[in-house]
Amino acid sequence: MRVDKFLKNSRLIKRRTIAKEACEQGRVKINDKIAKPGTEVSVGDILTLEFGTRVIKVEVLDLKEHATKDDAKEMYKAIE
Repeated sequence: MRVDKFLKNSRLIKRRTIAKEACEQGRVKINDKIAKPGTEVSVGDILTLEFGTRVIKVEVLDLKEHATKDDAKEMYKAIE
């Protein structure tokens, strides 16, 4: 699954266009490598998101094409 789509489906970022822009600006990393919007995410990857001064680190637990609000929380585990 593409990283921008994962961010939207997991509700870490509200809209896919915002997720795409964050990737293009170098604010999203997968396993400490800067990710482009089309970079593939797999279970077990560590995502690092930079929002201004906040840094969020999560581990990918599940990939779902369509996720409800409750299912979205089960797609990742917060590390930091």
